[in-house]
Amino acid sequence: MSRLETRIVQIPEKVKVVLDGKVIKVTGEKGQLVRDFSQVPVAIRVDGDKIIVSALRSRRKESALVGTVVSHINNMIRGVAKGFTYKLKIVYSHFPMSVKVQGNYVTIENFIGERNPRKALILGNSSVSVKGDDIIVKGISIDDVSQTAANIEQATVVRRRDVRKFLDGIYIYEKAEGMVD
Repeated sequence: MSRLETRIVQIPEKVKVVLDGKVIKVTGEKGQLVRDFSQVPVAIRVDGDKIIVSALRSRRKESALVGTVVSHINNMIRGVAKGFTYKLKIVYSHFPMSVKVQGNYVTIENFIGERNPRKALILGNSSVSVKGDDIIVKGISIDDVSQTAANIEQATVVRRRDVRKFLDGIYIYEKAEGMVD
């Protein structure tokens, strides 16, 4: 059985989309994002103010891939139009930790009394700022922003201690669309 699975993505007025083969360039107020879908067995075309993603023999996997590609394209459009912000909270009860941004890394010092600092990688063009007990991660690529926030959260995982007592760490508490302060 072969049926055509097709989904349509609307392009907002202030966003420009250029398709070169299966490489999509999305440009907006906040910047430009490029993504290569050449490994995905779907057809992508731009028709005026619409992006049409389709799979010809849409079995279950191809149908799921169409939805995945549409989701990636929607995230790119939302990113260049508004951007993304993740907020993290620094929590400690035993040892006061200090968090600094140094180049492409977030350095966490004195985490549960450790002598060596822990580091978390900042991906892409994400910007990280520390304000009191809050860490704010901003950017236009949801992949880079969310992975940077996850790297910071994972850098403070408590090992070899009772996690019911040692609740120290850095935790994501808010995900927002737009460059929020």
